[in-house]
Amino acid sequence: MCKCVKRVYTVVTLQKKILCLQCRPIMGWILIWFFAASVTGAKDSVLNICMNAKHQKEKPGKEGAMYGQCAPWKDNSCCRANTSEEAHNDQSNLYGFNWNHCGIMSDNCKKHFIQDTCFYECSPNLGPWIQPIDSSWRKERILDVPLCKEDCDTWWQDCKQDYTCKSNWHKGWDWSTGSNRCPENAPCVKFTDMFPQPSDLCVNIWSNSYKYSTYTRGSGRCMQMWFNVGEGQENPNVKVAEFYAKNSGHGPSNHFALPLLVAAQFLKWAI
Repeated sequence: MCKCVKRVYTVVTLQKKILCLQCRPIMGWILIWFFAASVTGAKDSVLNICMNAKHQKEKPGKEGAMYGQCAPWKDNSCCRANTSEEAHNDQSNLYGFNWNHCGIMSDNCKKHFIQDTCFYECSPNLGPWIQPIDSSWRKERILDVPLCKEDCDTWWQDCKQDYTCKSNWHKGWDWSTGSNRCPENAPCVKFTDMFPQPSDLCVNIWSNSYKYSTYTRGSGRCMQMWFNVGEGQENPNVKVAEFYAKNSGHGPSNHFALPLLVAAQFLKWAI
């Protein structure tokens, strides 16, 4: 190759290297922007969503004619009106579960299980605690939802005189008759014998779906099963879900911490 051609080639190569160096900071900022946008999208993706479960809708929305204790979710609900009505039956068609497996459950106790059902079926604010599960009747579940202290304490207090034969109501029942019955050699005992403390009830009864929280209602750090909406009152769980989506280890945004670190190091090297 003649000297003239070599010189031209060298100049072009040098120009390309200079251009590449000039682009490095831009590429670094682009990477950081991309991953930051991904983090924001991940946080938002767990807000205002419904579980992939047996009775929940695909997306939350207004229902209007919600029944009884499910009414607080009527403006934005993951359950339909017929589901809210079934939630109030002693043995509903939702799961065939019978509250009266150890005698007639008291009304004071039963209202908490109805509210629990409404909360599980209807709330669009459980996203930060939704986990995948391989089950025949649902693809997702909730895990370690922090219930406000008052909600757990009152639930336990109102059920103290009632009876049950199991500490975990998710599994281990005798379903031979089509509804849940106590398994053999599982005697009925008082709730206080099965659940000595409020935390035992809230944590154990649905396989750690709930976590006993020392936070109280209005703190913005715990979920309320009981609340009213309307007349200037809003669903308090919206803000709680936003807080945990942003700050809690339950939120998926932590999965992007390493890529963000890589992008930052790239920018440092580029500059």
